Amino acid sequence: MQKNGSCTEEDYLDSMKLPVSKLGRDLEGQLNACDVIVFDGECVLCSWFFRFVLRHDRDKRFCFAMAQAEIGQSLYGSLGMPLDDFQTNLVIRDGWIYTDLDAFAAAMSALGWPWKGLAVTRHLPGFIKRPVYRVIAANRYRVFGRYQMCIRPDAEVQERFLEDGII
Repeated sequence: MQKNGSCTEEDYLDSMKLPVSKLGRDLEGQLNACDVIVFDGECVLCSWFFRFVLRHDRDKRFCFAMAQAEIGQSLYGSLGMPLDDFQTNLVIRDGWIYTDLDAFAAAMSALGWPWKGLAVTRHLPGFIKRPVYRVIAANRYRVFGRYQMCIRPDAEVQERFLEDGII
């Protein structure tokens, strides 16, 4: 935090939370003012997370996009993240972009009980949650597997994806 009270980019990245305005007006507009989960469509663990949220999102609050899809690439690129090694899902909720374990917590808190209880992970100190998340992310293909190609959602589920959110 700077002396004048404003946050630097490093402060935001430390908190694993960025304002949606960081995306720029055009990209922010493509989100259609909905909450979004961007996930690695080749990662078995990430795809499981997507299906879990899809199944438990009773209010249909979330839209989805694959990291490999055009809009996923634009989102990761605008945040200065790698476009070929997706070390985190993105959860965009209530005007904020969450990464790492805070992304998981933001999604769980939106699902209601009992899943909301898992949002307690956001209160873990950064020096604990960041390394734990990074170890899982770095080993996710080896432990959980990797699809040869991105999953293909059926027509009903495709309606929940952002435009250009599926490859």
